[in-house]
Amino acid sequence: MNLPDYKVSAITTRIELQKQWDGNLWHSIPTLQIAAFRPESSAHRPHTEVKVLRTPIAIHVFFCIADHFVRCVHSGFQQPVYQDSCVEFFVQPKPGSGYFNFEFNCGGAMLASYIIDHTRTSKGFRNFSYLTDQQCRQIAVYHSLPVHIEPERNKSITWFIEFCVPFQLLAEFIGPLGELDGQIWRANFYKCGDATSHPHWAAWSPVDKLNFHLPRCFGKLFF
Repeated sequence: MNLPDYKVSAITTRIELQKQWDGNLWHSIPTLQIAAFRPESSAHRPHTEVKVLRTPIAIHVFFCIADHFVRCVHSGFQQPVYQDSCVEFFVQPKPGSGYFNFEFNCGGAMLASYIIDHTRTSKGFRNFSYLTDQQCRQIAVYHSLPVHIEPERNKSITWFIEFCVPFQLLAEFIGPLGELDGQIWRANFYKCGDATSHPHWAAWSPVDKLNFHLPRCFGKLFF
């Protein structure tokens, strides 16, 4: 399988969320595109780009989505945000470890967990843990749209999600990350909207069936 790769830009200082896709910090960061749509999708194909950088203490991810048919009904933590207009970041920092899924609807609500065994069960997965409310609050999130959009907004609009995940939070599950320079993490980025009027499922690194929880399909992040 030919997996895509992306070089994560590094800066040497801590930063707050910038909230500007083309601001002084983010304008020069390379983009990747979420363009591998599953055939089960509707004809709606939101154009979605992502930028990633790291500081000494966190990984920062910025999504830009040129969308239509935007819906947002879930709020708070650990709700089924994938049913709304949603973007997702799945990441496996260490070979042989589990992976994290960070999912955000366009209103900034988050679903996040650490998954060791992604075999599907009636309760979700065979071996996984939801991040606690306290852990979720360590993840700073910027969202450009309101927290609630219902009925669905039927017009062209560009929206943004920017967030940062502290490395220490990841280490709570997988142990110390060590020196990041030279590391290769496995990851994937997604765009979906399961319960919108035009459902769609797209990935950066193509998935070989309608399932985002496929670590074998993750691309590579070079540090």
